[in-house]
Amino acid sequence: LVLTTFDADTYVYEALRVGASGFLLKDTDPAQLIQAVRVVADGEALLAPIVTRRLIAEFASRPEVRRAHPTELKSLTERELEILTLVARGLSNQEIAETLFISPATAKTHVSRVMMKLQARDRAQLVVMAYEAALVVPGPDPA
Repeated sequence: LVLTTFDADTYVYEALRVGASGFLLKDTDPAQLIQAVRVVADGEALLAPIVTRRLIAEFASRPEVRRAHPTELKSLTERELEILTLVARGLSNQEIAETLFISPATAKTHVSRVMMKLQARDRAQLVVMAYEAALVVPGPDPA
């Protein structure tokens, strides 16, 4: 979890790229900071709302570019690519389970396998990889 006075986009991108699961500004309310530590400790990702708005605006303003899947994504099964896409869209394990009509434990196992295969520390890294591979693009869910 990165806590900083600098909210420049380059800091956010670099922090996520090197493995941060959260990014908050130092003016964050103490109760929110405690909750953020718990969220990140549980393996989830969290960004300051102002940072999230800017990131969404930045991604949404970029022209759609389809890139080839990175080599490491080739090791994923069709189901694992589907799981990665749902994680990148922000779905929790419970929501993935409901979407795919599988148990939450099975969804968690799939997410864990994707993380292991891609050597990702957390879901935030999976989201970055999915966007970089153009598995998902900003905007409304097409489904």
